Amino acid sequence: MKGRPEQLFPLFAELDTLQGIGPKTAELFAQLQVTAPRDLLFSLPYSVVDRRRRATIKGLDLPATATVEVTIGRHRAARTKGGAYRIEVSDQETDFQLVFFHGRSRYLEAQLPPGARRVVSGKIELFDGIAQMVHPDHMLPVEEADDIPEFEPVYRLTQGITQKTMYKAVQSALARVPELAEWIDSGQKAKRGWPDWHQAVVQAHAPAGLDDLMPEASARARLAYDELFAHQLTLAIARSVEREQPGRSSVATGKLQSKILSALPYRPTNAQGRAIEEITADMAAPRRMNRLLQGDVGAGKTLVAFMALLVAAEAGGQGVMMAPTEILARQHLDGLQPLANDAGVVLEILTGRDKGKERKAKLEALERGDIHILVGTHAVFQQDVSFHDLRLVIVDEQHRFGVRQRMELAEKGQRADVLVMTATPIPRSLALTQYGDMEVSILDEKPPGRKPVKTAILSTERMSEVVDHLRRAIAEGRQCYWVCPLVEESEVMDLTAAEDRFKHLRAVLGEGVVGLVHGQMPPAEKDAAMAAFQAGDTRVLVATTVIEVGVNVPNASIMVIERAEIFGLAQLHQLRGRVGRGTAESTCLLMYQPPLTEGGRKRLEVLRESEDGFHIAETDLQMRGAGDVIGTAQSGLPRFKIADLERQADLMAVAQSDARALMASDPALGSERGRAARVLLWLLRQDEAIRLISVG
Repeated sequence: MKGRPEQLFPLFAELDTLQGIGPKTAELFAQLQVTAPRDLLFSLPYSVVDRRRRATIKGLDLPATATVEVTIGRHRAARTKGGAYRIEVSDQETDFQLVFFHGRSRYLEAQLPPGARRVVSGKIELFDGIAQMVHPDHMLPVEEADDIPEFEPVYRLTQGITQKTMYKAVQSALARVPELAEWIDSGQKAKRGWPDWHQAVVQAHAPAGLDDLMPEASARARLAYDELFAHQLTLAIARSVEREQPGRSSVATGKLQSKILSALPYRPTNAQGRAIEEITADMAAPRRMNRLLQGDVGAGKTLVAFMALLVAAEAGGQGVMMAPTEILARQHLDGLQPLANDAGVVLEILTGRDKGKERKAKLEALERGDIHILVGTHAVFQQDVSFHDLRLVIVDEQHRFGVRQRMELAEKGQRADVLVMTATPIPRSLALTQYGDMEVSILDEKPPGRKPVKTAILSTERMSEVVDHLRRAIAEGRQCYWVCPLVEESEVMDLTAAEDRFKHLRAVLGEGVVGLVHGQMPPAEKDAAMAAFQAGDTRVLVATTVIEVGVNVPNASIMVIERAEIFGLAQLHQLRGRVGRGTAESTCLLMYQPPLTEGGRKRLEVLRESEDGFHIAETDLQMRGAGDVIGTAQSGLPRFKIADLERQADLMAVAQSDARALMASDPALGSERGRAARVLLWLLRQDEAIRLISVG
């Protein structure tokens, strides 16, 4: 794929080639992430000012913006330095004043000579019973007044850039917009009634009222779709490049799997059975597997993952399961060990803690193939770790890996299959955004025997009742998590919050009963505190959200979450999933600090009413927006400039199927529509896709 198409050159020129932009202004624009004319095209107005001409301001509801033709009257200079310079003007029916502060009288007399006709536009307010327009936005001779747009778009600005500068720059960029060949499927475009790209860009910058600013407005919807389509096309290209990489066919014999199934005290759920079949079929195929296993809290991902690892072992190879932290890796080890014993396979763990002789022995066993399944942190992919025959890599994803890391990971495994697990139910539109290059298996049923968790909402004013409840539960031999909020993102504050709560509970419940774990502790202390709680030595574990990920203590049946109103719904759902893992009735107490906002109350009620993580995630997305649900900063979520993931979720699914269909029918993007799609990728700076096409 050669460089950028020539027809796009004018859109990627230097900014100071535009009218009214010098090098200094270009630097200011860079703060808005605007570095080329194409960036201005995608910086759409967020509001609009009605500047349609009126005969008079009489009868207007003030304050209001008005555009009116006036006759200039008497000038009254300011009485004090920096005071108000006033000019009396009259329209067809009434009089008002133009007011200037720090007004230079010579300039104003030249611009607005008494007796002249001018069109003025700006905000009119009443001041001491007199209508005034302070510093009009426009003051033009009548014959030039057509330059004032009837509806003036309002843009987001940064220090030093005015609406006028922005408007001029955008108009100058619009003058360069080329006619481009259509990349949207013609049936799709006709069905939605979308304009051509050129027309859509021009319309989006010329809203004729508030309706034109809505995501549903056809010009905006079209541009949003272009953005989603380019993103999905990038993922589809990554996926096809990935699929052209030859994989290994790992065919299950069922010998080891059957041992597990007969040893299980229950039958796997239908969802688990389906996921196991899909994975087994993927691994048998000659192509490399690239699948996401998405399961709600407690839906039994561990069993599915282990069955997949057994396929690798049955085919004579090895499997590795990678967790983001040491605590989680050890927990996977504890969860898998009994299964490995039942199946008769060798399971081992490798983390950064392994040193010296012990590490060397593990590495040798791995290279000989004596270890069938390895669990570990990313230490399993260090240079000196080599496998005898690695066939499957499972990543326990807590949103830490982007598409690129997933590709690198598979490289290490000489064409190994890749399965990514996530415990966070993600709304479909976001799952497509983040994992559009993958096939998806969803675990949406709970295994039998998981008891529902009772959820209650309490004010922090009832703290002493909660502590009494705890005291009774501990006397009955139960255990409890107490989660403290992450305050203001400041770790020092979190620490004090958690430590104060710890001291308070220790004073009330007694020495040795309460443990503490937070993000600032050295890993060894954290592990020790967790271990003491897992062993039942401490009965209450005070923690910051360190514990949301996967910790398993079946005897813990109470979860107290302080300041629940400041947590995200998905996070609260994850935390609640830490209890209800044993035989006891479990409760989750959501404590809020009054007064609760309407939104806060709604969110907590959704949690009280539902245990379905997917439903909760969809609600969270509607209430908070995409960036917050995944935490955009670390999620690798693309930042869309126009598309609105909450309100245009349906477009994302259409974009995905359209992108995949185009790649299927035209893998080299050589057809007329394929070439148009390449132009779109350049236009939307999807460099990664462009690189992949040129490689592929």
